[in-house]
Amino acid sequence: MKEKFTERIKYLREEKGISQEKLADELGVSHGIISFWETGKREPKLSNLVLLAEYFGVSIDYLAGLED
Repeated sequence: MKEKFTERIKYLREEKGISQEKLADELGVSHGIISFWETGKREPKLSNLVLLAEYFGVSIDYLAGLED
């Protein structure tokens, strides 16, 4: 599941054409946290998963790799 999340968050960000810094600003998190999420060094809290899902217009299940 961890690998799916890291791949999907990076893919969605790049599809939207935004930097890690821009995404961090949009979500109200520190700039480095996006890098940590994309490399699998840290996992987001549930509240941040909700923010990511809403921002990208996808489900949490999609982010977690439970659905395509």
